[in-house]
Amino acid sequence: MDGKKLEYKGVEALKELEKLTTKADEVQEDILKKILAQNGETDYLNKYIVGSKNVSQFKRCVPVITYKDIRPYIVRIANGEDSSLIAGHPITEMLCSSGTSAGEPKLMPSIAQDLDRRTFLYNLIMPIINQYVPGLGEGKAMFLNFVKAEMSTPCGIPARTVLTSYYKSRHFKCRARDQYNDFTSPDQAILCYDSNQSMYCQLLAGLIHRHKVLRLGAIFASALLRAISFLERNWHNLCDDIRTGNLNATINDPGCRSAMSIMLSSPDPNLADEIEEICRCPSWKGIVCHLWPNAKYIEAVVTGSMSQYIPALKYYSDENLPLVCTMYASSECYFGVNLKPLCDPSEVSFTLLPNMGFFEFIPLEDNRTFFMDLDEDEAVPQSQLVDLVHVKVGCYYELVVTTFSGLYRYRIGDVLQVTGFHNRTPQFRFICRRNVLLSIDNDKTNEEDLHKSITVAKKLLDPYNALLVEYTSYADTSSVPGHYVIYWEIIHSTSVIDNAVSIDAKVLQECCIAMEEELDYIYRRCRTNDKSIGPLEIRVVKQGTFNSLMDLFTTQGASINQYKTPRCIKSKAALKLLNNNVSECYFSPRDPAWIA
Repeated sequence: MDGKKLEYKGVEALKELEKLTTKADEVQEDILKKILAQNGETDYLNKYIVGSKNVSQFKRCVPVITYKDIRPYIVRIANGEDSSLIAGHPITEMLCSSGTSAGEPKLMPSIAQDLDRRTFLYNLIMPIINQYVPGLGEGKAMFLNFVKAEMSTPCGIPARTVLTSYYKSRHFKCRARDQYNDFTSPDQAILCYDSNQSMYCQLLAGLIHRHKVLRLGAIFASALLRAISFLERNWHNLCDDIRTGNLNATINDPGCRSAMSIMLSSPDPNLADEIEEICRCPSWKGIVCHLWPNAKYIEAVVTGSMSQYIPALKYYSDENLPLVCTMYASSECYFGVNLKPLCDPSEVSFTLLPNMGFFEFIPLEDNRTFFMDLDEDEAVPQSQLVDLVHVKVGCYYELVVTTFSGLYRYRIGDVLQVTGFHNRTPQFRFICRRNVLLSIDNDKTNEEDLHKSITVAKKLLDPYNALLVEYTSYADTSSVPGHYVIYWEIIHSTSVIDNAVSIDAKVLQECCIAMEEELDYIYRRCRTNDKSIGPLEIRVVKQGTFNSLMDLFTTQGASINQYKTPRCIKSKAALKLLNNNVSECYFSPRDPAWIA
């Protein structure tokens, strides 16, 4: 970022944004040259371009890769070998991304300067929103932010989520206080590893300042709905704390107690009565607007799999209260911002910032079935890739990124559609994650992982002469937290029908937990530690149900010759058919094993 790393605020930030997007092609070439200058002597690049800093040679010789290709280098660094295997600067931490099919989290290398780039993007958010929502500096922001459990690699490099990395950094802890940085949550509550204590204290702080809150939200829509569910269970205790001026004794984290004791310096029975009257209402429709009447918008990720939570957010808030999705980012790299934050969630487009990394794109056919089934192991010729400024409006692409921290032509796995341009920089709509079937929170379960988990679980049916003949799945977010629903059609083996043994309920419950034990690290963390996903459910359907499902899809135009049972159901009609044929339901009886 050349010395100006974090200096852009307000109008200056918008000017820098215009400058970057106007010269996107120049900025992109300059970024790649800097990456090659910094990392040109690494073991990885020397395999392909032998110390060359030539951009054309990089594009001609360096292959397009997935995680399995770079993982051996990351593992070696995690075990103590030098960062120069892939990066010219020391790797200071590993960022935990989605789990691999082996059940481990992906570890993404990160260098110290990456925090500067992320903070640069964060500093653009308020100047952009201020153009559309005036007066935000006159109140507070109630953002519910949380840290996740951390690990360390065998050689001691911290391994944590990208947001935990940011909240624990000096960029967050030592941030300059200004009118737009006035949060209701004390830092001690955000940095508390006990998610229940953190949630309690952050909600308490938000209620204490309820009339000053002008914007509220969480990183993901699912987290905000969890907060509402938590509030529904705990509002009596929160009101008692405000009424008496004493923090609930169950909050024993020293940082939380210290920060909240200052905030609860004196009893406020009038405020407690106000909140109690609102929360006592039999219907919580619009509860967010009743509790925080001056809120001008809700901020959360509501694109991709999070779009399933929009109806619930609208129910608890108000149809007219905007849902704002500000940015597009991942553990690998931060990408871009939404320049029209008040647009409808279905119309959100992100302008990629050309100074975040070097971006390339794999063109995809304009066919949903093609890119949903795209094989991540399929080799992509280097000549196919398109530079940032050469993508075409309306076309679909898979995003490929090269970073300063050691990822080269790395397939992110996101499918995007170009919606337009801001100056010379394209704007993209997020379509989906490649091959992701199920997602409730941070989890991303693909077809392969689902199939492997079911293969293990169905073996428990063998002693009962029972066969699993067909299955499909659904991410049920009708309650909080949401959970995976797996539909099973089971028959007894015809050859031994006379010896068939009825299946005890405990066996199907054990099938549920067997599946969960096989799902990846992130799923198991969300279930066991974060409590952001509920117990997996198996719904056993009547015999012949999946034949009826095929009939439904073929009457809607599917080819009977090419029909394959969808492994995840999105159609309301198909879900209705399945649920109408459910004979029994079973839930996982315990949390799956998980170790930080």
